[in-house]
Amino acid sequence: MDGYDDASTRAGDAAGPAERAPRFDRETPARTTLIRGLDNRGGTRMGVIEDVYEDLDTDVEFEEFEAAVEDKVEQMGGLADEETAAMLIAHELRDEEADTIADIEPGMNEVKFLGKVTAIGDVRTFERDDEDAEEGRVCNVDVADASGSVRVALWDDMAAAAEEELEVGQVLRVMGRPKEGYSGLEVSADKVEPDEDAEVDVQVLDTYRVEDLSLGASDVDLVGQVLDTDAIRTFDRDDGSEGRVANLTVGDETGRVRVTLWDGKADLAEEFEAGEVVEVGDGYVRERDGDLELHVGDRGTVERVDEDVEYVPETADIADLEIGETVDIGGGVIETDPKRTFDRDDGSEGQVRNVRIKDDTGEIRVALWGDKADREIDLADRVVFTDVEIQDGWQDDLEASANWRSTVTVLEEGSDAAGGGADDARGAGASDSGSDDRGGNETGLGAFAEDGQKAAAEAVAGETADGDGTGGTGGESGGAGGAAAATAERSTEDVEFTGTVVQTGDPVVLDDGQRTKSVETDASLRLGEEVTVRGPERDGTIDADDVF
Repeated sequence: MDGYDDASTRAGDAAGPAERAPRFDRETPARTTLIRGLDNRGGTRMGVIEDVYEDLDTDVEFEEFEAAVEDKVEQMGGLADEETAAMLIAHELRDEEADTIADIEPGMNEVKFLGKVTAIGDVRTFERDDEDAEEGRVCNVDVADASGSVRVALWDDMAAAAEEELEVGQVLRVMGRPKEGYSGLEVSADKVEPDEDAEVDVQVLDTYRVEDLSLGASDVDLVGQVLDTDAIRTFDRDDGSEGRVANLTVGDETGRVRVTLWDGKADLAEEFEAGEVVEVGDGYVRERDGDLELHVGDRGTVERVDEDVEYVPETADIADLEIGETVDIGGGVIETDPKRTFDRDDGSEGQVRNVRIKDDTGEIRVALWGDKADREIDLADRVVFTDVEIQDGWQDDLEASANWRSTVTVLEEGSDAAGGGADDARGAGASDSGSDDRGGNETGLGAFAEDGQKAAAEAVAGETADGDGTGGTGGESGGAGGAAAATAERSTEDVEFTGTVVQTGDPVVLDDGQRTKSVETDASLRLGEEVTVRGPERDGTIDADDVF
């Protein structure tokens, strides 16, 4: 998103450009042009200039101070005498000086700081409120130091000079007024000067990883795997226009980040699906609710690329969850409920759907709110939920709430991220080498992949593996991996099983809280209904002669 669009137009700051025309008062010094430093013209003039200078605690030589005063008088076209101009220059020199960019805060009167140019935007023109005023110009420049980055808005003559003279990598001394802009903190520049002798330790990367992102970074190119997409939303701006926004979540081997797509770029959210690899170009980093986000505006791009990117989430153990936490969790789906709709207090309609997942430490119900309720999640899928809030659920059980900030990622079949290449959780058969090849207690989904597979085996084969659930040698063509292989003895005698219907269709799946059983029956059953079935069990499935 380029400078003027996001800094003024979108923030409804229609009066901004007019206000930025020079005002000749002591609180708002007139701007100098870009790269017009304080040159030593030599010579001294005793009198008011020296008097003001003597009261000033500064390292600037008197000759430079005097030359700056003369510049100020010339700029103001005779509207200020030497004393007034000297006091204005003194005011500029007394303004707050930030040690680092991270020290800059909205509300400071004026700040001075040193930074390296990391990106230069296009010069944009705009009409001022005063019809007789000249057309305005603005150019946004991103500068950074070791502590962070900030956007600097250059106006009119400075904007034109920036287009001709500035280069990425230059070190600048900036003086200006901080404010909270549409895309975060920005500084409206009063003076910008190059400093060829100063050094700023900032690395400008060609391609970023998620862990490289920092607040204020711009011109960011990042390649990542799409983890989740959100629907396009509209909103009203202060100026009465309608805005559009959508989100992607992408991840790489170093982490994940939400990508916010504005206005014309919002449609890109509908072009990609989870699992695809994309490259985000010309993005800029902003903060929301304490988290960094990568924003894509007019200049930004998101394109599908043919690259391999691995995202390995680090999920919390379900057994260790506590109320009030916001965490990432994952597991195998052992229960799914139909979507429900409800009326909100404002009269709008909401929707929610519950699923239950299980890892090797426990299980938890996850409430999917809004658009997330439409996600296609089936029994035995392996799913990762990020940024879910742990709440007090029904019957004092913990519940995870997946809201707008959360992401929902259904892992691909045989995904390495789901536990070192474990086979399909739907029961396509376990790895020939058994669970020992999964590396024991892994981080990420490796921690629950085995149990997710076991949960799927419970749903399909109707039995759990004995002991620690390692599953034996697997490879049964009609089974569910190791757990199915562990069912060495298949009973052909009648068995009786009572449980709650957690899946209807073919087969029906019952759950008694400890085990799940697949049932072949023509009976019409409802989700949540508790029934008892009786019949012969073959290959882990009860052929129900009686259902009551």
